[in-house]
Amino acid sequence: MEALELNKIFIVFFAATGISTFRYLLFAGIAFSLFWILLKNKLHHRWIQQDRVQDNSKIRHEIKYSLMTMLVFGCAGVLIYTMKSLGWTMLYKDISEYGLPYFFFSLLALILFHDTYFYWTHRLMHHPKLFKKMHLTHHISTNPSPWAAFAFNPYEAVVEAGIVPIAVLLFPLHGLTILLFLIYMTFLNVLGHLAFELFPKNFLRNPIFKWHNTSTHHNMHHRYFHCNYGLYFNWWDRWMGTNHENYQATFETVTSREKTQTGV
Repeated sequence: MEALELNKIFIVFFAATGISTFRYLLFAGIAFSLFWILLKNKLHHRWIQQDRVQDNSKIRHEIKYSLMTMLVFGCAGVLIYTMKSLGWTMLYKDISEYGLPYFFFSLLALILFHDTYFYWTHRLMHHPKLFKKMHLTHHISTNPSPWAAFAFNPYEAVVEAGIVPIAVLLFPLHGLTILLFLIYMTFLNVLGHLAFELFPKNFLRNPIFKWHNTSTHHNMHHRYFHCNYGLYFNWWDRWMGTNHENYQATFETVTSREKTQTGV
């Protein structure tokens, strides 16, 4: 195979970094503007940690490390490009090659694969020998804002960025599938760091919805550390017994609060 052209490597790196950064700033920026600024008084009853005031002092830390993570994501883009150039991936261009049913199935499969990957790598990073080196940076925010969505130590960022390079080696994926997955991932990640609970109070009593995680779920992880490791879904925490014992009670307390006449 011909040597990869260096200028293409740089183009891929800056494109992947730029797209990742735009996605982060868009979703986190909208969420922060809406819930931490415009609607913070109106929705104060849905503020999860009522015993803690809104603290903006760690936002610079959250943004700094999130932007550093975008550089790692850019490197992941270069890795995928390189592997594709070497013929190692199962990426395909024409949706008709596998059909629409597989296109949607592969999106679901990628989400489920990431959910499993995240739970176990996340739980591993809470091991005492790894936590300070890999994961403490993210836990500086014990009541995180949307800006904390990607606030990772570079070591952790490499782990988080690994999901797509691994996936393209394992099963056929279209570029649009990956794009939709990244949008979904960013949205749910920002939601988990919102610090406000948006779901209705009976959400966890529904036999189907209870399997989906909430903002309260991940917010409690930031507060208590050794529980609630899941990302999108709650089954791994349920199966492994790692849900916080007061998760449902806390969720129902947050969602049952009455809004005061002043909105506060």
